[in-house]
Amino acid sequence: MPNHTHFQVALDKLVESGGLTYKLNASLREHSTFRIGENADFLILPETVEALMRVLELAREHDIRHQVFGNGSNLLFADEGYRGAAIFTKKMDECRVDGNTLTCGCGVSMTSAAIMAQKHSLTGLEFAYGIPGTMGGGVYMNAGAYGGEMAQVVVNSRCYNRTTGDVFTLSAAAHRLDYRSSVFMDTDWIVLSTTLELARGKSEEIQAKMDELMAARRDKQPLDMPSAGSTFKRYPGHFTAQLIDEAGLKGLSVGGAQVSPKHAGFVVNTGGATAADVLALVDIITGKIRELHGITIEREVEYVE
Repeated sequence: MPNHTHFQVALDKLVESGGLTYKLNASLREHSTFRIGENADFLILPETVEALMRVLELAREHDIRHQVFGNGSNLLFADEGYRGAAIFTKKMDECRVDGNTLTCGCGVSMTSAAIMAQKHSLTGLEFAYGIPGTMGGGVYMNAGAYGGEMAQVVVNSRCYNRTTGDVFTLSAAAHRLDYRSSVFMDTDWIVLSTTLELARGKSEEIQAKMDELMAARRDKQPLDMPSAGSTFKRYPGHFTAQLIDEAGLKGLSVGGAQVSPKHAGFVVNTGGATAADVLALVDIITGKIRELHGITIEREVEYVE
């Protein structure tokens, strides 16, 4: 396709100037914690804000379908792959401390941010330790665990408007952070970096809390199996995993996709699972819960076609 050819030429020039790598027809499986997904036409890894913005500008100019991802940890890529440019921010991993604030590039892992906070005796981000996503993705979905969530610590984010090309700072309130949702889900904005406000604490106590939460994760969650984390959102007044467990669905499989015998809230890849397997299993689960309780549980994992 002519647009793809011209886009590739422009990418090659960006590579020469630094701050970017890319591959053609590259597997998405290696960039997915689910280990599912075929090839993307372009798999792009910007290393700087400037490179990311330039890639997005080029994609618009050449009419290339594109989407920005973090670590691929809350996603299910389609079996057909991705037609266009899949842009992963995980190399944009600069992180700095200034007093009680922590400013992280969108590609900084949640776990790395928690470790950085601990090293500087800053408390409030312990909940993020062990979450496999990036800070950009964490803000996008207001990630949280064990009573903590991004809404509790976000001060502001530096953002990019893909439609206008503007860079702006978004206040905490303007993020509209709610349970697994934010303003970014309804706009063309992308998080470039985020500043968090934390509190002074004792590094050894912070580390102990992080270790406690990680032990709980290992004990309760199937961390040894590829997955996209919690498959479903909470339904008001219910623990979704408990509903699935009580419905007798633990261990249920479709192809290589299985409801984890360890934690019913996780669908795992036992080996060779396809996106079709996962979606079919999700349909069985939602149908059974609707039949038993008259409610419709919502998938948390995003499907990318």
